[in-house]
Amino acid sequence: MVLAHRALAEPKCRILCTRETQNSLAESALAILQRVVEECGLSPYYKPTREGLRCINGSYFIFRGLQNPDRVKSLDEIKYCWVEEAQAVTQNAWDLLIPTVRAPGSELWITFNPDQETDPVYRMFVQRERNDTAIEKINWQDNPYFPDVLKAELEYDRRVDYDKFLHVWEGHCRTISDAQVFKGKYRVAGFDTPEDVDRFYYGADWGFSQDPTVLVRCFIRNQILWIDHEAYGVAVDIDDTPDLFRRVPGAEVWPIVADSARPETISYMLRAGFKIRGAIKGKGSVEDGVSFIRSFRGVVIHERCRHVADDFRLYKYKEDNLTGDILPKLEDRNNNAIDAIRYALEGLMRSSGTMAFMENLGT
Repeated sequence: MVLAHRALAEPKCRILCTRETQNSLAESALAILQRVVEECGLSPYYKPTREGLRCINGSYFIFRGLQNPDRVKSLDEIKYCWVEEAQAVTQNAWDLLIPTVRAPGSELWITFNPDQETDPVYRMFVQRERNDTAIEKINWQDNPYFPDVLKAELEYDRRVDYDKFLHVWEGHCRTISDAQVFKGKYRVAGFDTPEDVDRFYYGADWGFSQDPTVLVRCFIRNQILWIDHEAYGVAVDIDDTPDLFRRVPGAEVWPIVADSARPETISYMLRAGFKIRGAIKGKGSVEDGVSFIRSFRGVVIHERCRHVADDFRLYKYKEDNLTGDILPKLEDRNNNAIDAIRYALEGLMRSSGTMAFMENLGT
C-alpha cells in the first residue's frame, strides 16, 4: 500500500518487486499489488502492462526473479526494491541485488517470515545492528480481521507444540535442533497454582550491564517442575530491584537463593526485607543444575512467564562451526532464567542425590 502511494507521489519512480524464484508474472506479487491498488481506490491511476504495473505519472513497477542475474543486473535507476519472501533469498542473490539498487535515496523494502537464524536475510538485517535499517515485526495480534478458526489453531499449537507456535504464529526462527538443552522437556501452558503447595522455590539472577535481573518462582508436583511467576528487567537500578521482586507473589516471605557474584546486592535486598542468600557455586555447578532440571518428568512454564519460556527454547549446547557436531559445552547466553531456576533448586540438589530425591517426591 505504501509503495503504491509512493509511486503515485513520485513521478517516474522505478520500483523493483523481486523474489528468489519467479518464472512468470503469475508467480510474482503483481496480484497482491493490484488488489491493494483497488482496495485503496487507486485503480484509475494504474494500468497493467505486459511486464508490470504502470502509473499515469510515469512511475513503474517491475517484476523480476533473482534466479536470472542478467535480467536484474540490467536494471538501473531503481528507487525502491521490494523483496518478497526474503527468507528464501540466497547470499549470492543478495550480493547481486544490493549493488543494483543504487539510485540516490533508494531503499530496500524486505518482507519475510523468519525461518532459520542462519538465513542471509536474518543475519544481515536482524542480527547485525545497522544504522540504516528499520525493523517492524508484525504478527497475528496486529490483524484486526484475524479469524476465529485460525485463533483456535494457534491455541492448539500453543498447548501442544510451543516451538511450532513461536515459529508459525509469533515469528520466531525455527530452533528445534539436537543442540537444544531442554528439547522435549518442557511445555508452556496456562494453569492455576494449587492452593495446597507446601513449598515454593525462588531463585534470582542479577543483571550486569544489559543483562536482565530475573526472579522466578517454581514448585514441584507429580515429579514435574512448575514455573508460575517471573520478574524480569533490563538495566534495573539497585534501588528499583525490591519493587521488581515484589511483582512475584510471596517474594518477601519465602527464602530466595541468588547469584552470589553480587554480595552487595544481596546485602541491599536483605536490608530491604527479603530473605535472601547467595548460591553455593563450584566446578560443574552449571552442568549439574541443568541435569537436575532435566531429571524431572517435565517442566511446565506458565504462559505469562515469556522470558523463562524464551530461555528454555534458546538455551543450547555449543556446536562446531566446521563439522556441525554438538559439543558437551553449554553456551553462555539465553540462560538468565535458567540460572535463576538452578539457584532456586540448589538446596534440593545438594540435600540428596537426584534419583533418591525424584523417587521421594510427593504428589
